[in-house]
Amino acid sequence: MPDTIDAALLIIRVLLGVVFLAHGVKHAMGRIKTTNWFASLGFRQAGLQWFASTATEIGVGILLVVGLLTSFAAAGVIGIMFVAFWTVHRSAGFFITSFMKDGIEVEGYEYVMALAVVALAIAVGGPGDWSIDAQILIDGTSLAAPFAIA
Repeated sequence: MPDTIDAALLIIRVLLGVVFLAHGVKHAMGRIKTTNWFASLGFRQAGLQWFASTATEIGVGILLVVGLLTSFAAAGVIGIMFVAFWTVHRSAGFFITSFMKDGIEVEGYEYVMALAVVALAIAVGGPGDWSIDAQILIDGTSLAAPFAIA
């Protein structure tokens, strides 16, 4: 693979990983606020949802940054973004520009869709040669290959 493609994959993978790592750390530091927010969305086990989403965001963030189990991590991003789309953003329409709806500030699904599509592209395209996945080959295939979406 040409170095320019590896560089592009690294940039995209690390950017997406940092975004999710930052969200996970923010949720971890704001446990009560985030748990209450999940409860306001109708999650019956808001504390469990806080833990699961925080651990997943931190976990997939780290995996994407280092390029380990990359397709698995990308699938985690897609799952998180689907839940965000379904529970929060779909009723607000496409555009992320926030507005008030029934006294609550809502945002459209533009951003969560973009993050999910970037994760899908990473899962399909692979982590690139500048990743841990590429360095631990088994029979010429990355360890993350069984987790690929395509």
